[in-house]
Amino acid sequence: MAETRAQTVSAASALTTFIESQSESAVGVSHHHALALQVQYDLQYQHDWTAIKVHTHSGTSSSDESLLPRPLLSGLPAHHVYIHPDEQGDILKQGLTEKDVPVEEEWVLPTHIREKWSLRRFAEIFDAIEETPQNREAREGPTERKRYQRTRKRGKRLLMAVVNDDSTIVYYIIHDGIVKPRQN
Repeated sequence: MAETRAQTVSAASALTTFIESQSESAVGVSHHHALALQVQYDLQYQHDWTAIKVHTHSGTSSSDESLLPRPLLSGLPAHHVYIHPDEQGDILKQGLTEKDVPVEEEWVLPTHIREKWSLRRFAEIFDAIEETPQNREAREGPTERKRYQRTRKRGKRLLMAVVNDDSTIVYYIIHDGIVKPRQN
């Protein structure tokens, strides 16, 4: 029995459908933009992030927004990605728990495993972003509990999403500058 062409063509994957739904023309999507959409899909459907946005322009310029070196993502993770060791101490001194600290929006840098990164390239990214993504509120925690008030400057940080050829994604926390390491 001969199969028709329509029968042999498999349905598009969920990721392909997602990328096509996020861009006007899937043919015109750059490699970096496609990486950003792949990471966005992973964060949204595998890690339960919300309010994810693709950024192509910087908000740091005092004049018009300038083009970022590559697309970045921002979004709200389902739980804290990182709490500075000094802040952990402050939280404990105030008699609070991690649940009393609102989750903050994070920057995400989508990359491919074969890309070569230098301090200069990281500096270009950090120079182009604000400490936290703009125009969003942190996810609110319980209102009847005492809330943590940040007394220290957060500093710039991002998650570097490294996409492998087999589509697995590994996330690394990258800070702008030197940061005191966590204590176990």
